[in-house]
Amino acid sequence: MEFKTYVRDIQDFPEKGIVFKDISPLLKDQLAFQTATRAMIDMVGDQPVDKVIGIESRGFFFAPLLAFELGAGFVPVRKVGKLPADKISRTYALEYGSDTLEIHSDSIVKGDRVLIHDDVLATGGTAKATCELVESLGGEVVLCHFLLELDFLQGRKQLEGYSAKALMNF
Repeated sequence: MEFKTYVRDIQDFPEKGIVFKDISPLLKDQLAFQTATRAMIDMVGDQPVDKVIGIESRGFFFAPLLAFELGAGFVPVRKVGKLPADKISRTYALEYGSDTLEIHSDSIVKGDRVLIHDDVLATGGTAKATCELVESLGGEVVLCHFLLELDFLQGRKQLEGYSAKALMNF
């Protein structure tokens, strides 16, 4: 299946000059959604995974499904103020400013093998900050996992030293 045909470009969203990759057509098509989910599970291979992290918010579409199929727990990484219990945070640079992610401090234990999933690998800052959160809790990042990667933004440079895979490249 050619998954790219289920991703549409939205011009000037969320701001002028940005071309947003909208995955809604893939999500609403039963066969495309199921096939993409299975393909992303296959990307993991036979490496053991204890926890799957989904990064807010579009990482939440597939990460719980991956966790279920891999026999792992699901852990959300969220923007500031969205998690109710004791948490740690990491601030990272954006093109224009910065942002902060949080994770519950008891969600990863020393030695956990963690798969980090997000819908898009763009500049890599969000994924890198999530890797740092996992490692600060004693977890091992086994794979940074994406539905699609925007190659021209060179996000993989932020993830040097980590294994990274994407189902689609643009």
